[in-house]
Amino acid sequence: MSKLVAFAAIQGGYNIVSKAEGQLKQALDTYEASTKIGFPNTAYYLPVIYSLTGIKCETLEDLQKPVQFARKLLPPHIKGVNHLPYLGSLLDAGMAALFCFEVQEALRYLYEPDFYLATAEEVDEDNNKIWLGAADDVILRKRGVEFVDGSAPGFAAIVGAAPDAETAKMIVEDYQQKNLYIFLAANQNGTTCADQLREAGVQIGWNTRIVPFGPDISSAIFALGFANRAAMSFGGVQPGDYKRILMYNKNRIFAFVNALGDVNAEWAAAAAGCVNWGFPTIADTDIPEILPTGVCTYEHVVSDVPHEEIVQKSIEVRGLKVSVTKVDIPCAFGPAYEGERVRKADLFAQMGGGKTQCTELVKMADMNAIEDSKVEVVGKDVGDLKEGDTLPLGIYAQVAGREMQEDFEPILERQIHHLVNYIQGVMHIGQRDISWVRVGKAAVEKGFTLKDIGVVLHAKFHQDFGKILDKVQVTLYTGKEDVEKLTERARAEYKTRDERVENMRDEDVETYYSCTLCQSFAPNHVCTVSPERTGLCGAYNWMDCKASYEINPTGPNQPIQKGECVDHRYGQWKGVNDFVYKASKGGIDHYNFYSIVYDPMTTCGCCECVASVLPQCNGVMTVNRDYQGETPCGMTFTTLAGTVGGGASTPGFVGHSKFNVTQRKFIRGDGPFEKDEHSGLLRLVWMPKMLKDEIKERFEERAKEVGIPDLLDRVADETVGTTEADILPFLKEKKHPALDLEPIMGG
Repeated sequence: MSKLVAFAAIQGGYNIVSKAEGQLKQALDTYEASTKIGFPNTAYYLPVIYSLTGIKCETLEDLQKPVQFARKLLPPHIKGVNHLPYLGSLLDAGMAALFCFEVQEALRYLYEPDFYLATAEEVDEDNNKIWLGAADDVILRKRGVEFVDGSAPGFAAIVGAAPDAETAKMIVEDYQQKNLYIFLAANQNGTTCADQLREAGVQIGWNTRIVPFGPDISSAIFALGFANRAAMSFGGVQPGDYKRILMYNKNRIFAFVNALGDVNAEWAAAAAGCVNWGFPTIADTDIPEILPTGVCTYEHVVSDVPHEEIVQKSIEVRGLKVSVTKVDIPCAFGPAYEGERVRKADLFAQMGGGKTQCTELVKMADMNAIEDSKVEVVGKDVGDLKEGDTLPLGIYAQVAGREMQEDFEPILERQIHHLVNYIQGVMHIGQRDISWVRVGKAAVEKGFTLKDIGVVLHAKFHQDFGKILDKVQVTLYTGKEDVEKLTERARAEYKTRDERVENMRDEDVETYYSCTLCQSFAPNHVCTVSPERTGLCGAYNWMDCKASYEINPTGPNQPIQKGECVDHRYGQWKGVNDFVYKASKGGIDHYNFYSIVYDPMTTCGCCECVASVLPQCNGVMTVNRDYQGETPCGMTFTTLAGTVGGGASTPGFVGHSKFNVTQRKFIRGDGPFEKDEHSGLLRLVWMPKMLKDEIKERFEERAKEVGIPDLLDRVADETVGTTEADILPFLKEKKHPALDLEPIMGG
């Protein structure tokens, strides 16, 4: 290893630590030592410091510990008497620098609370505010799922700026098409990659997977914080267990750094710090390299890579396996474009969204009745429109295959939403008969037509569902009468499907299904999906898992034979217990489907909601991930999910989907059991207003079945209070049934 690179990185570490010490001293001279600090709406305090050292930083005074820790990490300066190699010293200096970067960013939040767009997924172009800072926990959990299911194979952390805007666009769009996230930080002589992308007309923000963290090298710490929070939140790694944190990231979070522009001493220190995570640096300038393998999978630092080769070289050095499927349409295609917006100024034409009817339907067909790859537009296409026009749209996909079943139709239909969104310059919102498609000017300029939607569906249905499909034919209707006729038929199909799933009971089937998709992050977690208990992420019901197993027999959704019933009230079966014990690698030997109090099902960080017992109210509350406020159990959703979301069974707490609240067996075992069905609903005493509004229709249907039609009005929300003491008088006034039930913790 070059003595020069070691000297630069260690010198950079000294510079950064000294700078942080000075900034902290100034802050302590200006503010009280007890002044609160932190990153808004995030758990885990300052996550890099907390995850690796266990030090909790909540006040200015608390920041002294990590700064002192960093100072002690600094190795002696490189001199002629030092022997080779220098890697250990380099890693220590890099880690010291990163701890102090996090301190500096915490102080920035204190001094400039409006510098970053807290809780935002998108930049604020209108007000020229583009820096997103630390991802809040709602974003972490939403985006973290993509690292679980493989739709995001890793991330590229780009520091600095390319020589020009077009080069920046070329590099970033290449990463996008390979489905990676791109994290942006630092500047090169006042120019940032984020600004270059805006100049080139590229949308940036979490929604497009191009995340502008901040304009300084210190903001690169947010990328590492995101990775470490994922390890703690989803993987159940305990704070302070630095070896597991770093190994988790090396083996599961496939990331690397691209240094664009001149690398100074502070950048060198940051690169050295990233090596601790197993994240190599690939640079476009001629800097000393660290080629021998060791901490990283392959090389640690590779330099002087041409811009047209830097994407492929980075993927090679990191050892990242990327699957790219070419779809024959004129626009770029991939998950990175799923969150792209087509705004009013960019809009060419639109279908649906209340302006016209837009309906989608997938139906199974006889093998001889359809022609594979036939895609037809019946009516006007984009080329027949002028800017600002609207059209009705009916997307009708017919599929055939020897293994195809009617139960798979809604699974395939659900894919239309994200597959259309994968087309660069096209936006899709909604589903079924309330869809909305917006086509941007840039897509039309590239040659996009409505026929391309059919081309995408044909290609991706074959790729993703090839086991069950042999033929796919797509017809796109744009005439009003044709769309109305398709809509009438589709609504009858939707009704039949809903009734088929809704009327199923757990007792009706002998087979449940596992979902171990989240074990990438929560190794002990095993979700069991039954007809009356959807997956806690909200994405999988029993029908979905059945279809998934048929399509991929070796995948995460495996059949579980229930076997002997161990406990009818709480929902426990011997076959499920045996499967859970094996799938959790001995971590969990049993759990109950219908209880929050007694050995509840395990919870992972991907859950839509977390329920908690409220003893004073003799009931339970639940909170959804989108609600960021306080709750009567004393914890926000973020804190709750961080506490119980590592794959453990935690009595008094359980993760679940929004839909599960209104399923008949929701915490049935903790209700008045003589009523059997629906009884758990009588325990629900608080949930956020946004969740009440979202599930109102189904909740009121269940409430009628329970015999208390106005039950939802008796459930408190944040407008009533956010402590048990606040909501108890309301519950008494409304005569909530939970107050008259047997004690929830003693039943």
